[in-house]
Amino acid sequence: MPLPMSLRLPLYPIFPHPKLLALRPRRSNFGRTQKILTVRSIAGTPSETSSEKPRWETALATAASLYPLYVTVGGAVACVKPSAFAWFVERGPASYSCSLGFIMLAMGLTLELRDLFGILRDRPFSILFGCAAQYTIMPVFGALISRALGLPPSLSVGLVLLSCCPGGTASNVVTLIAQGDVPLSIVMTVCTTLSAVLLTPLLTKILAGAYVPVDALKLSLSTLQVVVAPILLGSYLQSTIPSMVKVVTPFAPLLAVLSSSLLASSVFSENFVRLKASLANSSYVSDLGPIFGSQGAISGDIGTVILSVLLLHLAGFFVGYLSAVICGFGERQRRAISIEVGMQNSSLGVVLATAHFSSPLVALPPALSAVLMNIMGSTLGFIWRYLDPSTVKNESEPND
Repeated sequence: MPLPMSLRLPLYPIFPHPKLLALRPRRSNFGRTQKILTVRSIAGTPSETSSEKPRWETALATAASLYPLYVTVGGAVACVKPSAFAWFVERGPASYSCSLGFIMLAMGLTLELRDLFGILRDRPFSILFGCAAQYTIMPVFGALISRALGLPPSLSVGLVLLSCCPGGTASNVVTLIAQGDVPLSIVMTVCTTLSAVLLTPLLTKILAGAYVPVDALKLSLSTLQVVVAPILLGSYLQSTIPSMVKVVTPFAPLLAVLSSSLLASSVFSENFVRLKASLANSSYVSDLGPIFGSQGAISGDIGTVILSVLLLHLAGFFVGYLSAVICGFGERQRRAISIEVGMQNSSLGVVLATAHFSSPLVALPPALSAVLMNIMGSTLGFIWRYLDPSTVKNESEPND
């Protein structure tokens, strides 16, 4: 059965490869005819080719694909001149919430309201699998990596806390760039974020030996404000004023990418200042022991933390993709699950670390992740952007 027009995501301005315009239903490993997400142009007709796109749309698409560059430059500026983001940091957490909400709104514009709930009803296996992978793969590797590298207690707790956080909203942007299953990514983000009320403190207690008290009501309300409400609003706008949404769609990916980059760089700049202060604080020496008191040892220890964060996200991307392959998901779902598992809500990790732990070093892994994760994830998305999912061998799309 062909896919309804409402689910033919308007991603054409970003992914103009002609082969994407000819995707057809195939038989899955589950023996049923599957729905393959087709891509339509801004005009709504899948018959147009990339050569017919206006130059300004091509320019916007190219600018949106430079997400890794934006995050890298932002991270460098945050290290050299953290005050450059002071205007955004000083207005937090409201500025953070508004930025996250805008990103989710941009993603919600690709869905109609009935399709959003339809995904929850029609694809429970994909969603449950993605959520289960999120809260098993990352926490396990967080604990293993911290022990393997011999991180001090505070840094180990920080890494485990990061690994137990839900999927980050930036994963939706990266999935969009990577030609992945955007509806699945969005719903997974919502579900894992809602599940974080219970799973994040529980898993942190089990794996790190410390209980993280979380205000469940406050976290739930925040989730509704910055994730659920913007998605519902975007879906509502898609249903009620599709002609206007069609005009805005070419600009949405670039604006979402810039917002995500600003958020990541601001979080990093805020904690970079805290990091420099903590390195000069005697509590750092007492926490790690006298043997780590020299500047060289401190630099080496920071390098170990950076390595641990890199290994954590790399494991999430790789094992998440591999597990999706083993379970017979199609290429678009594999990419969405891989990105969702590998990219954490580092901002939430920073907030929990600073609010519930006395040592400032607990916030270091999440703060570093804010930049490193986005660089890794967006680079992966940039690579996948030029690899047509339909050309992958045994590409299929489970229908639950």
